[in-house]
Amino acid sequence: MRKIYIIIVTAIILVSTACEFKLKQFGEEGQSTLVQVQRYDRLESRYLTTGDFSALQQMNTEYPQQTRMLIEDILQLGEVNDAGINTKLLNFYQDTILQTIIAETETQYANMSDINTQLSDAFKKLQKICPEITIPTVYTQISALNQSIVIGDNTIGISLDKYLGKDFEPYRRYYTAEQRQQMTREQIVPDCMSFYLLSLYPLRDYENSTQQERDMHMGKIMWTVNRLLGRKVFNTKYTAMVDRQAKQNPKMSVRNILEQDCKR
Repeated sequence: MRKIYIIIVTAIILVSTACEFKLKQFGEEGQSTLVQVQRYDRLESRYLTTGDFSALQQMNTEYPQQTRMLIEDILQLGEVNDAGINTKLLNFYQDTILQTIIAETETQYANMSDINTQLSDAFKKLQKICPEITIPTVYTQISALNQSIVIGDNTIGISLDKYLGKDFEPYRRYYTAEQRQQMTREQIVPDCMSFYLLSLYPLRDYENSTQQERDMHMGKIMWTVNRLLGRKVFNTKYTAMVDRQAKQNPKMSVRNILEQDCKR
């Protein structure tokens, strides 16, 4: 049975990931990093702005899982094999605001070498904590503002259209000032690592857990991400509580903290 899991940055949904991926990116030659993001969004952009059939063919043949997830699970336009589904997909993105978003995404993310480097550094540190993990496939997409981070069986999908900056004018129509603070390039890697870790360390009996238990578990995830990134990206009362716990129990490893209340 095909497994597809979707994560929105403001929600907690639990998944599993695996599989290593490396790819030389167009326009970012000469890089050799542990993680190199797969630019599925570029194919999307070509098809959705010009109707380029060759781009659509590549979407379907080279990235069938990503295309199926986009059409069926994220946009919910129908089944990927439905008659006329490609035209339906193309027409969906002809909205003026979406075309503006596509153009802005192309401009802001012409180069993603910084994201490759940050993800690579974070995953190297994570492998030291959990040597058995493998590096997931990471790709970018344009999801029409429906998702931020999407986790599949062996993938992390980054919706670049949700990271165009807090001052991006179209966001003002749909998001509060507080929400827009998190919709920046700088938030991509923290979000990726947070929800990847949630996939590895889901909270035990999540549905029956109290809000306090859920917040505390998320605090452990965020505290770990701070460690992986080498800076305090997340600063909440729960990350502070975890930090105190770690200092009071110096023999307790990061992995021990992650596994305290997770479903294994």
